Amino acid sequence: MKEVFFKIESNELIAKNTYEMVLSGDTQEITATGQFVNIKLDGFFLRRPISVCHAEEGRLVLIYKVVGEGTELMADLEPGRSLSVLTGLGNGYDLEVSGEAPVLIGGGAGIPPMYGLCEALIERLKPENIKVVLGFNTEDEIFYLSKFVELGVDVRVATADGSVGTKGFVTDVLKDLDYTYFYTCGPMPMFKAIEKVAKTSGQYSFEERMGCGFGACMGCSMTMADGSYKRVCKEGPVFRREEILWK
Repeated sequence: MKEVFFKIESNELIAKNTYEMVLSGDTQEITATGQFVNIKLDGFFLRRPISVCHAEEGRLVLIYKVVGEGTELMADLEPGRSLSVLTGLGNGYDLEVSGEAPVLIGGGAGIPPMYGLCEALIERLKPENIKVVLGFNTEDEIFYLSKFVELGVDVRVATADGSVGTKGFVTDVLKDLDYTYFYTCGPMPMFKAIEKVAKTSGQYSFEERMGCGFGACMGCSMTMADGSYKRVCKEGPVFRREEILWK
């Protein structure tokens, strides 16, 4: 973990209530896809945890949804502004176990880390062997679809209202796919639905309210299948399917 002061390059609305923020600064602590950063905002005691969408040397891309006062403030931040960011948080996904044909499943705000994961898997696998399932409520909430397509992967979309792709949820697409492993990030109801239809082992990245973001406060602890407690911010946010206690 390292505190880095990033400069905002851009901060743009890309879909309904969804913004893409591009930052410039030291990204050396970001070493695994699926990690997150914690942003300090003026007037707020707690930092805001945001998943990393894309990271390269000196440049960081974050995507966030406006859901409260903190993210409303973020949406108003202008280019040139400096932000205090804790980087290199969380464990990230394990790519070694993907097999030859993994599927990536993202729902809403859980989609951004799937993009970075997709980029990383393409360095190891043929793009056409990677399946991506993206879930949205409506057409006006869709973002980054064209970017996934540009990567050359097999992309499927589900919308709750049927306005684009399959009508329903990501599981309505997933149940008919063949794959060697799954990776996912999204809300808990989506996870519980995936757990009912998933055919292989996989990894879940949890969206959890956090206090400190680096394991000190224990506020994001989860009870695991073996009875132990693990912190989403420190030992997670990614956990293997077999580790998780589903309540």
